Amino acid sequence: MERMQTIQFEGKAGRIDCAMDWPETHQPIRGWVLLLHPHPLHGGARNNKVITTMSRAATAQGLVVVRPDFRGVGASEGTFDHGHGETLDMYELVVQFQAQFPDIARHPFLLGGFSFGTSVAAQLYTLLKQTGLAIPLHLVLAGCAVKRFLFVDALEVPAHTYLVHGADDEVVPVDEAMEFAQTHDLAVTVIPAAGHFFHGKLILLRELVAAQWQLGLMRAES
Repeated sequence: MERMQTIQFEGKAGRIDCAMDWPETHQPIRGWVLLLHPHPLHGGARNNKVITTMSRAATAQGLVVVRPDFRGVGASEGTFDHGHGETLDMYELVVQFQAQFPDIARHPFLLGGFSFGTSVAAQLYTLLKQTGLAIPLHLVLAGCAVKRFLFVDALEVPAHTYLVHGADDEVVPVDEAMEFAQTHDLAVTVIPAAGHFFHGKLILLRELVAAQWQLGLMRAES
């Protein structure tokens, strides 16, 4: 069965407390995923249902998942920093993960986020691409809110970035996701009758995201 442990890394504001989800023991590890949660000031945390759904979709594919709590959430230190400090913290997490888990880090690295976490994920991708530290091979963004918390110049996302959004999103209107997609020449999967938190649509979301994790692995292994 799947396993979960807690692990800590050191961010710019102190401790980053994380959950680490492992595939079932009989599965070979094929890579790892960093999953980033929604807005910390509105109840966002690593145990958010969208994030845990995305995690289950990943562990089923043989991926190890790291689900951090952003600064000021749970046992993570620091205070909310509008996406700036959070992105720098995640960069430090990637550096430390590579050093502590080299056997996992030699496999493909995938990245995902939900809502506020999509902005941190996209900006983290940009920083990683600029430094060449560890470039995620696939980016999955649910409830895309990237533009709301931008601080990096010349944002970059992979050409195959996957966007999934609820048609009835009451927090981030679907038109906002469409505008972001158009700017970066991306496609968007829109789930009819789905709100921001995908209530009643989590099984479908899991299937869609699982297909994307698998696609990312296939692209890396080809």
